[in-house]
Order: sequence, then C-alpha cells, then structure tokens
Amino acid sequence: MSTILTYTFKSLPSTSKWAFGFSIRPLSCSSQLRAAPAVQTKSKKTLAKPNIRNIVVVDGVRTPFLQSGTSYKDLMPHDLSRAALTGLLHRTNVPKEVVDYIIYGTVIQEVKTSNVAREAALGAGFSDKTPAHTVTMACISANQAMTTGVGLIASGQCDVVVAGGVELMSDIPIRHSRKMRKMMLDLNKAKTLGQRLTVISKFRLNFLSPELPAVAEFSTSETMGHSADRLAAAFAVSRLEQDEYALRSHSLAKKAQDEGLLSDVVPFQVPGKDTVTKDNGIRPSSLEQMAKLKPAFIKPYGTVTAANSSFLTDGASAMLIMAEEKALAMGYKPKAYLRDFVYVSQDPKDQLLLGPTYATPKVLEKAGLTMNDIDAFEFHEAFSGQILANFKAMDSDWFAQNYMGRKTKVGMPPLEKFNNWGGSLSLGHPFGATGCRLVMAAANRLRKEGGQYGLVAACAAGGQGHAMIVEAYPK
Repeated sequence: MSTILTYTFKSLPSTSKWAFGFSIRPLSCSSQLRAAPAVQTKSKKTLAKPNIRNIVVVDGVRTPFLQSGTSYKDLMPHDLSRAALTGLLHRTNVPKEVVDYIIYGTVIQEVKTSNVAREAALGAGFSDKTPAHTVTMACISANQAMTTGVGLIASGQCDVVVAGGVELMSDIPIRHSRKMRKMMLDLNKAKTLGQRLTVISKFRLNFLSPELPAVAEFSTSETMGHSADRLAAAFAVSRLEQDEYALRSHSLAKKAQDEGLLSDVVPFQVPGKDTVTKDNGIRPSSLEQMAKLKPAFIKPYGTVTAANSSFLTDGASAMLIMAEEKALAMGYKPKAYLRDFVYVSQDPKDQLLLGPTYATPKVLEKAGLTMNDIDAFEFHEAFSGQILANFKAMDSDWFAQNYMGRKTKVGMPPLEKFNNWGGSLSLGHPFGATGCRLVMAAANRLRKEGGQYGLVAACAAGGQGHAMIVEAYPK
C-alpha cells in the first residue's frame, strides 16, 4: 500500500491524510475515572457450537508486574515463570499429573533457557513426562500460547493445558558484534599457535562494540514508539488526549488495586528480598506534570512521551485451561469460556499498531455478535496514541471502506466498558505475559459486573494483532 503517514511534523496534526478522511472529535477521558456501573446480565445466547468441545478457563494468576531494574533484576525468566506456575498450582489445587501440556510465550529469550516453558515446569515440580514448549509472537505471545492450548483441547489431544507467558526486561541478552563473534569462533577452531595468532591479528577495537536488542521492526528499522508517534499524528490525536488517556489508565488501575480487584496477582517471595505483593508501575500524576515531559521519540514535535507509553516490565502469568467436561468432573467452577478468536496481519510500516481495528470486527462476525453485545473490553495499551488512533479508525466509515474493505465501521468501544481496571500503560507490559492478563481481567470483570461477553484485543510487532471473545461462565 502507498505510504499513508507521510507529512511534515512541524504542521501536525492538520496535514494528516487520515485526519481529512473521517470526523475528528476530542476524546475526553476525565469523566471515565469514576467506577463504571455494574452491567446487568442480559438474556443472550451462549456461543457454544455443536460438536465442538467447550473450553474453559478455570483460573489464572500472574506475578506482580514490576518496572524493569527493580526487585526482579537479579532473577532469570524461568524464575518468574516458575513463580507464576507455583501460584497457579496453589490457587487451583490442580494435581500436577493431570496437566497434559504446558505452553509459554516470551519475546526476548534468555539463551540459557530458550524453552522457558520446560525449565519453569520442571522448576515448579511438574513431571518430567509433561511436555512443554515456548512460542513467540511479539506482544501477543501469551495469546498464542493460550490459543495453541485451545487447539490442543478442541482437537481432543489434551484435556488440561497450562498456558502463560513471561518477560524479564531487567536482563536482556547483549551480544558481541558479529565480527567479534566470528573471530571467537574461528579462534576456537584454530589448532596451532600460528593459526591462533593469525586469527588474533585480525582483531580491531571496534569489534568490542556490543549489539543491543532494540524494540524496533526488523523489516522497517523503526522503533515502535516512533511508529506510535506517526500513527497518533496521522489520526490527529493530540498530546493532551494522550495524556488524559494515560491518566485515566493509571487512576483506574490505582482504584482497582486499592479495592482488591486485581485478584489475579499472587505474592512472590523474591529470593534474598522482601515479598512482592503488587504492581509497582501504577503512578497517577497530573496533566500539568505530564505536560512537562519532552517527546521521547520524534523530537521536538512528537506527542509520545514516557508518561503516555507503557514501560519496560518484568513479570509472568499462567492460566489453567480445560475441556469443560473435565473441569466439571474434577469439581471446578470455571470462570469463563474461551470462544472465537482471530489473528490478523497488516502493513508493518504504517499500520503496525492497528491490530485491534482489524481484528475486532472479524472476531465479532465470527461469533455472531456486535459491539453492543460486549460487556467488557480489554485492549492492550502499548501507547495512549495507539489506543486513541484505533478508536478513531474503528469509528470511521471512511477508514473501513478505504483500508479494510468493509462497508461500514465497527464502532468505537464505549469508554464506560473499556479497560475499567487499568491497562498496560499503568499495570505494566511484560511482552510475553500480557495476553493472559487481558483474558483474566475480562473474565474477572464479567463475574464482578454481571456481564456475559468480553472482547480482548491486542496489537503486536510485525503489524500483527489478535482478538478473542470471552464468555462468562454461568454462576
């Protein structure tokens, strides 16, 4: 597709092509800081399908999500994963031998434990006869772990699957330069002193320059923050709107934390340190303080800052997924059904973060639902600008017709139903673990608020996205 985010940043947002394609209206979040009223359970159809197994979430947990470089900084990813698995075992009392398979998602892999699912499972005391594998799909890695488990159960291969995800941004692999790596490998192969000296003679000081992993697209070399800034400008999302939304996320997360609604969090005794009991990135501020921050990516005209972006996070999650008949036979009362889901992909340059816009109408159509049927929305918040750009794209007939091949817009999620207990901006975003948090937030909100359907959606690097329908289990 042609480049649709090309403009002069000095004159943004008025020159954005997309801004002219649909109605732009301010989106004030201040009124959404109050608790949403309880949703009354409607008389809706169930999404059960004939001849297809019902798949349920019995429960799910996560470690507290912490800013990188804090209490988890001396751990390894499998330590956090093991803590989540252990927490799940304690929460559900599921016998370890009943679990047929374990799947974990992660993004930046620790080379010593590349199959972190297996190492964590062994560390948590699961049988060495229980298979485990690790998947990666950027920020929807845990979503992929869950849906892989759903597939195993739906096909009859398994009855009980544990799915989860982990990320430890406090200690990421930093490699030697390629020239240094090549020299070290050649030196290892050298047989004689002469051969070794020949290899060493090729050494140059610039070989010592390390290779740091970057949150950037391999195909475009653009960082995600830079892309988010361009996207916000293209959709005429102002700096104030982004800061307002970020403040909403942090305020709602703080309220949910104080009221004990974040029940998926399990305490974690960090070896040699105190027990961690809650997320530490929730920081309600003021619009005045947020306005003082400088742009983080596109300088000096950008609108994405540290305050309206998700932060580097350490954390792990785990969920117990079962065939419904197996769960009931074991005496469990599940929390929710996992219903229809979709994965989408689009242009990684100009539509990198629009996964929810593309995935939402597809999953609704697949399930035979509309936006009005959804009682709880849980979207991944990579950036405020990303969320608000998706809102405007979803609420635009013009965008639907010109870029999605659809006749009409799907519509914007009502804010009173949207991320009511905070989101990734405030709770944190361990890349490989967020998907499970989203599903458990939807399931727990449906139980608390009396709703029936939840919709989970997320964008991911590579221009990909995911959406899933969660249905409350009858009380």
